[in-house]
Amino acid sequence: MDWLDLLREGDPHPRRFDSLESLEAHLRRVERLDEDALAELLLGGRVDPPLALRSYRIRPLRRA
Repeated sequence: MDWLDLLREGDPHPRRFDSLESLEAHLRRVERLDEDALAELLLGGRVDPPLALRSYRIRPLRRA
């Protein structure tokens, strides 16, 4: 199964998601990213200030 880790600036513990849909829902509801920051992160794998309040990275993780 493939997982997606969300790494957030200042947080040593990644948040793990089982789908792009669940990650996107978290980014909208909990992290409150706007459309531009969300698009940058989902398409490029990273977003930084000033587009977002803090840096975020997505790291794919493959598990057996």
